[in-house]
Amino acid sequence: MTFGFFCGDLGNEVNDTVLAKAFAKYSSFAKAKVIRNKKTQKSKGFGFVSFLDPFDCAAALREVNGKYVGNRPIKLRRSSWQARELNDVSKKKRKSLKRGMPVKIKNSRMRF
Repeated sequence: MTFGFFCGDLGNEVNDTVLAKAFAKYSSFAKAKVIRNKKTQKSKGFGFVSFLDPFDCAAALREVNGKYVGNRPIKLRRSSWQARELNDVSKKKRKSLKRGMPVKIKNSRMRF
């Protein structure tokens, strides 16, 4: 099980390796990911970091919040990904999941 949080207010110069270096001092650091636009590959200004140990995650959240990563101070918040339930899924996907039907995949020639 991994424990993660949201990293906001990232500059365009921040990539996965720069974000990873900011959290590399924690022994249970697992992964850092900066979210990018699919077409232009520019940073969307946020990313996610995950840890294997909840105590390292909490320590990083306290210590790194407000520190400069790139040329901006980073804003950290706990990720709410684990708290999502079926109610958060779109209505169309929820209906198909209840029926046990596969969801239509974009850019696919196969139709269900």
